[in-house]
Amino acid sequence: MSMSEPLLTQIVKQQLPAGANVVTILKPVEHPAIYAADLTGDGMPEIAAVYKLDGELTLLILKFVQGQWTKMSVTKGLGYNATLLTAAPVTSTARNNLIVGWQLGSIWSKLAVYEWTEAGLTDVAPADLYFSHAEIIDMPGQHGRDGKVEIALWTHDTGEAYQVDIIRWQHGKWVPATDVYMYYFPKVVQYYEQLTQHYPDYTFYWYYLADAQYRAGLLPAALISVQKALSFNEPYPSREALLELEKQIKQSMGGSHVREITWLFPISVRTIQGTRWGYMDAQGRIRLEPVLDDARDFQPNGLAVVVKDGKAGKAGVINLNGQYVVQPVYDSINSFEEDRAIVIDAQGFKMIDEQGHVLTKRAYPFIANMKDGRALFYDTSGGQAGGDVSRYGYLDAAGNEVIRAQFVSAYDFSNGKAVVQIKVNEFALIDRNGNRLATYPYAYVGPLGDGLLAFQKETPGKYGYIDERGQVRIEPKFTTALPFSGGHAIVNTAEDYKSTYGVINTQGAFVIQPAYNDIRDLGEQRFALGQAIDPEQPFIGSLYAIADANGRRLTEFIYRDVGDYKGGLASASDGRQTVLLDLSGRPAPGYPRVEGSGTLEVVAPDLIKANVDQRLLYVNRAGQIIWRQNTIVPLQPPYRVREEKYKPNIDYLVYYPQVEGLTDQAAQLALNLKLRNLSQVKPIPADQKLDYSYTGDFDITFYQQQLLQLQLTGYNYPFGAAHGMPTMIYAIINLSSGQLYELKDLFKPNSDYVKVLSQIVGDQIKNDPQYSYVFPDTYEGISPDQPFFVTADALHLYFNPYEIAPYAAGFPTFTIPFVQIRDIINTEGSFWKAFHM
Repeated sequence: MSMSEPLLTQIVKQQLPAGANVVTILKPVEHPAIYAADLTGDGMPEIAAVYKLDGELTLLILKFVQGQWTKMSVTKGLGYNATLLTAAPVTSTARNNLIVGWQLGSIWSKLAVYEWTEAGLTDVAPADLYFSHAEIIDMPGQHGRDGKVEIALWTHDTGEAYQVDIIRWQHGKWVPATDVYMYYFPKVVQYYEQLTQHYPDYTFYWYYLADAQYRAGLLPAALISVQKALSFNEPYPSREALLELEKQIKQSMGGSHVREITWLFPISVRTIQGTRWGYMDAQGRIRLEPVLDDARDFQPNGLAVVVKDGKAGKAGVINLNGQYVVQPVYDSINSFEEDRAIVIDAQGFKMIDEQGHVLTKRAYPFIANMKDGRALFYDTSGGQAGGDVSRYGYLDAAGNEVIRAQFVSAYDFSNGKAVVQIKVNEFALIDRNGNRLATYPYAYVGPLGDGLLAFQKETPGKYGYIDERGQVRIEPKFTTALPFSGGHAIVNTAEDYKSTYGVINTQGAFVIQPAYNDIRDLGEQRFALGQAIDPEQPFIGSLYAIADANGRRLTEFIYRDVGDYKGGLASASDGRQTVLLDLSGRPAPGYPRVEGSGTLEVVAPDLIKANVDQRLLYVNRAGQIIWRQNTIVPLQPPYRVREEKYKPNIDYLVYYPQVEGLTDQAAQLALNLKLRNLSQVKPIPADQKLDYSYTGDFDITFYQQQLLQLQLTGYNYPFGAAHGMPTMIYAIINLSSGQLYELKDLFKPNSDYVKVLSQIVGDQIKNDPQYSYVFPDTYEGISPDQPFFVTADALHLYFNPYEIAPYAAGFPTFTIPFVQIRDIINTEGSFWKAFHM
C-alpha cells in the first residue's frame, strides 16, 4: 500500500477530533507529524500522527480494517510539539517500533520508543532520555549490521557543542553501542572540525573534537586536538578531564612515544627522476621524503597505500611513521573497508587485513571491497560452449567463501541483505548466509535502497520499484531508475537520447519535476540539477544548480561540477574557480576560492587539500599556500626545466616544458618553440564551448650527462564518446646544442636500422607471450621515424593505440638492449655521446 503525503494527511484529518490540528515537525525540513509504517508485524502499514487539541498533544495510530481506517490507539503526548516521528526496528527485527521526539524545550526533547503490545503502545525508553537531535540507523558493528537500529543522541551542551551517545536495545535493556563508534563518529569528527575552523579559540570545541576523534579511532589526530585543548588558559571541561582523555588516547596508541606521530598528507615533487611523492604535516613540513612513485591519503586507520620502484612499481601500505606494514609486493591495493583491503598480484585478487596477512585461501578473478561484513567475488569455469562462465558469491571477513559462487550477477550487502540474480528473469533477496528471503520474477532488479528496489518486468521495458517482498510499489514508467537513498530516487523519463531527470519520493511522487539533463544526489538533502549546456547536444555536459530535497532551487545554473556534501560543505567549480559551498549552495564564508577547476577538501582544522587543474596544492583557511608542486626542476647547472601552464579555455589545459640554461639563446628559443608545438600549445577560442576536452602534461623520464628526455602526454576526449584518445611523444634533447633527436640519429648513416629493428620487434611479437594481444597480421615492421625513447641500457620502440593492438593495450612497447644492436649504433654520433661521454 503506497501512500503519498497528501493522501496520508487527508486520511488523518478525517479521524481528528473537532478543532484538532496535526503538528508540524520543523527539521530537517518542515513536514506534518504523520508517518506510515508496519507497527504490528502483519505486513500492512499503520498510520501514526501527532495532533494538538486545546494545547495538549496526542499520538494517534490508525489501522486499515475491512476497507476503512479506524483508530487503533490514542496516547497522550508530552511537551508542546513533536521534533521526531519515524519508525524502525529497535527492539526486534520482526517489526518496527514507533519513535517520537516530544519537545519539552527549545532545544530539548524526550525520546519515546513505542512498542506495540496486546495492551497497546508501551514506551520502552527511560523517562529521563533527552536529546536535541537524533539519528536512527542500523550501524555496522563487529559482525556487520544486525537488522536493528542504533540511536545516536546529540545532547546540547554549550554553544553549538553536543555530547553524542549511541545506544541500542539489547537483551531487554538500553546499552551503549560502543562497537559502532568507528562507523558513526567520523561524522561527528567532521562536525567539530568545521566548528574548530570557524572558532579556533573556543576550547570546548577542541575537547569535543578530540573526544570524537578518539571514539572514531583517529588516534593521532585525537592526540593533536586534546593537546590543543590543553593549551588554553581555562581548558574545557577541566584540565583533569583533558589529561585523562590524553592518557586514554596514548594507551590506545601504545605508549607515550606517540607524541612524535602526527597526521600526514601526500605531496608531489617534480624531479629529474620524474614526479615523486612523499608526505607533509599540517604545517607544510616534509615528514616523509618524496621518494615514492605514488602516495595516497592516509585512511582513518592511520595507514596509506603507496607505490615505489618505477613503472614496474609495486604497492604496499605504510603507517604514519613511514614504516611498511604491508610490503610493496602487490600490483595494486584498494582502500581498507571494514578493516579489510583487496589486493591484486600476478595470481589475482586476494583479501588482506591491516597487518598484511592474506586471508583468502586462494586468488580470485575478482573481489569487491568489504561491505556489511561480506565481500562480493566471482569465479570462472568453462561453459557448455567452451567459453568461461562467471558466477558470483560472497566472502566473509575471514576470507572464507560463506556463500559459494552460484549467481549470474550480484550486488553488495546492505543491512544484512543483498540482491542476486539466479538466472534469466529471476532475481532473489538473500540474507548474510545465502538464505533466500524473496524471489523476483523480473528481467532486472536493482540494488537495495530504503527498502525499495528498481525493477524491469521485461527487456526492453520501463523501470519501476518493488519492495523487498516483491510487491510493486511504484509502477514501471521510467526509462532509468536509480536506487533510493534518504527517501529519494533519481529517475529519467526521456524516450530518446536526451535526458529528462527528476527525483521521486518513496510514494512515487515527483519532488523534483523531470526537466533536467542530469541530477546528482549530493547527500545531506541536497541535489545538483544539471541543465544542458547545448540542448541539441546534451552529451557535451551540464551546468548545475543546487537544490534542496523539496526541489527548491537554491542557486542559478553556474557550476560545471559539484561534489558530495560532507559536514555541510561540498566542493564545486565553475571551470575558473573552485570553492566550498555551504548548504545554501553559496560559497561558504571563511573558506578560500582557488583559481582553476577541480576539488577542495578540508583535511585538517586549517588545511584544505586542493586538486585543481590537475595539480595538487594545500592552502589554509585564509587562502595562503601551504604547499604546491614545484614548477622548476634544476638539472646540472646551468640547466633547468620550467613548467608553463596554458589554459585558454576551461576545456583545454596544457602543462608544457621550457628548457633554460643553453649557451646559444637562439637555439634555446627554437627548442622551446618546438616543445610548445609538440605539447599542442596552439590558438584555442577562449569563450567558445568546445565539443571536446584536451589535457596535456609532461614528465622528465631520463636525464644523463647532456641528454634530457621529456615525455609529452595528451588526452583528447570528444564529449559523448566512449573514451578519448591518448597521445605520447618523447622529446630527446641535447642540452649542449638544443638539438631534438630522431630515431635515425642513433644509428650509423649507412645501416639499415629499419630492417634490423623491424626483425627484432617481429621476433618479440612472435615468440614473447606478453605480446599475444597484438592484432594478427597487422605488424608490418617499424617506420623510419618510429616513436621511441631511451633508457641507460636500452632502446624502446612503441606504437600508438589501435595501430597494432586494441585500445586497452595502450602504447605497445618493445625493449631492445643496446648490446643487441651495438653493431649499427653510431657510437661517434652526438646522440650516443650525449649520454656516453
